[in-house]
Amino acid sequence: MKKQVFNPFLPLDTYIPDGEPHIFGDRVYLYGSHDFEGGRTFCMGDYTVYSAPVDDLSDWRCDGVIYRAEQDPDYSSRPYMYAPDVVQGNDGRYYLYYCMSGDYGHGGYYGPISVAVSDSPAGKYEYLGFVRNPDGSPMQKYVCFDPCAFNDNGTIRIYYGTQYLHESAEELMADEEKMAETMDRFGKSREEILSYPDNISGPSVVTLEDDMLTVKEEARHIIPYEADLGGHEFFEASSMRKVGDKYYFVYSSQKNHELCYAVSDKPDRDFVFGGTIVSNGDVGINGVTDDTRMNMTGTTHGSIIEINGQWYVFFHRLTHKSDYSRQACAEPITIAPDGSIKQVEITSCGLNGKPLRAEGRYPAVIACHITNGDMPHGSNKIFTHSFPNVTHKTENGVTERFIGEVSDGTIIRFRYFSGNPDSIGISYRGEGSGTVTINGNSADIAPASEWTDITVPASCPGEKFDVTISFSGTGNIGIKDLFFA
Repeated sequence: MKKQVFNPFLPLDTYIPDGEPHIFGDRVYLYGSHDFEGGRTFCMGDYTVYSAPVDDLSDWRCDGVIYRAEQDPDYSSRPYMYAPDVVQGNDGRYYLYYCMSGDYGHGGYYGPISVAVSDSPAGKYEYLGFVRNPDGSPMQKYVCFDPCAFNDNGTIRIYYGTQYLHESAEELMADEEKMAETMDRFGKSREEILSYPDNISGPSVVTLEDDMLTVKEEARHIIPYEADLGGHEFFEASSMRKVGDKYYFVYSSQKNHELCYAVSDKPDRDFVFGGTIVSNGDVGINGVTDDTRMNMTGTTHGSIIEINGQWYVFFHRLTHKSDYSRQACAEPITIAPDGSIKQVEITSCGLNGKPLRAEGRYPAVIACHITNGDMPHGSNKIFTHSFPNVTHKTENGVTERFIGEVSDGTIIRFRYFSGNPDSIGISYRGEGSGTVTINGNSADIAPASEWTDITVPASCPGEKFDVTISFSGTGNIGIKDLFFA
């Protein structure tokens, strides 16, 4: 590493969720959706790609807008492009697969899967068409959503789908209100919904011809409705990787805050649940439960990739008390000799490969845990009640990013640092008053209208330590910086 890198690893004003990392040539490219800072709905921006040299994951650069939503023919009715993926075709060109949607996800399940093409992994991409049946009609078997593109030694497969319906056809027929909701949600007729003997939704795969558009082998479910996934059933965010001769299906479970994986010897069936790779609330690790989640949780989407012999998981976190401003994060993972992946904790150091130096100033928004003990789970909304969150404020043309609404009982944690500082401090402002405690040492604070530094003695120096900040008192404060002296 030529410089340090932390989570989120892209610029702090950048919101690229749903990340699919791929290596093309000597660079790793991150393809994802594009949220706005403080956005009002999902995926408001055009596709913007970042890349880094495979030998320096601290050196991310913006390759610019590679594809605009208005290039898609459905733009007027569904103006937002959701989670994309890119694959290199057998002709050497690069193909971008995506689905369009409207506000708050409405219309995102209507299909079809759109395709754009470029001679370069960094674009620009041009609209090519949509995934189609041999007769030229749009391929819309099951529910086309969150496509992942995979070139398996010359065989092109697209994985896609959303959660299985829990209702049987008989139950839907007996519940007209539920049937109407299902028809509206999926944009399909009553007859079409009831025509599927194996459920209209679920994780699916379709194999394409070398033209990257035409169906070669009809779509099928890769995990049946009856499969036992240990309470981590498929929700969305299909992604396929190959590790040795095994296929790893990475997906977001119905818990909605975790990326899980299932493994098979085959690309289209017999997948066996493996476990959870990462949760954006650290749920399931170190005793953390849904009731004690360490952040506001919500949608997650990402995948795994090997870079220079090290495996990583890419995912995203939520900010601004909503599902609509999500930022890319990554953590190193280990694939054990038996093929298993142990759930990894979320950290502030991420791609750095080692603890951050306990020197100088860091933006407080790189905290990996932000909790008041009662953090919500996001569900396609912006919360209005008060709880600590990553946010921003622009005044007189200057934008500041900080952790806001820090109130009594808030805990903020940074993992990990290394060094022997004499003191640790924060920069705060707000009407709150009380006590700030940093790694066991406390300082009193009073209301402050400007950013104000306070320091306490450092008590946990060493090769690897976390920094934990807590606040007790009245009112709210914001925290902008963490610093060492």
